[in-house]
Amino acid sequence: MVTISPWINFNGNAEEAFSFYKSVFGGEFAEVIRLKDLAGPEFPVGDADADKIMRIVLPIGGAHMLIGNDVPEFLGKVSENENRSKIHVHAESKEEAEKIFNGLSLGGQIEAPMGESPWGAYFGMFRDKYGIEWVIEFNPSR
Repeated sequence: MVTISPWINFNGNAEEAFSFYKSVFGGEFAEVIRLKDLAGPEFPVGDADADKIMRIVLPIGGAHMLIGNDVPEFLGKVSENENRSKIHVHAESKEEAEKIFNGLSLGGQIEAPMGESPWGAYFGMFRDKYGIEWVIEFNPSR
């Protein structure tokens, strides 16, 4: 079954915001990955970004999740007066992820093509032809 979850970008305060959301919704974080956790020759991380959140996940009511990250310095600041969230789609297979990605991104702008992510998922990101931002992911560990 495909699930859809909000994915929110932050300007360095994702952990603070998610601690607040956790205090309201309850539960425990399913995932907290910092940029420094993924640092390597293919993915250099500067000191200013090292402790920022690459991915944080708070399960809410069964299959639903609230997902967030901090935007690294090299990408610039997120405009907090505009849409700064994405719609996350978790597919059941790589083939399903490809189908959804290829269908929804048609006529849009691809930000990250489908491929293996540093956190072990098959992942892609784009803005569709209507300006809506999407993240498509298949993670066999879920």
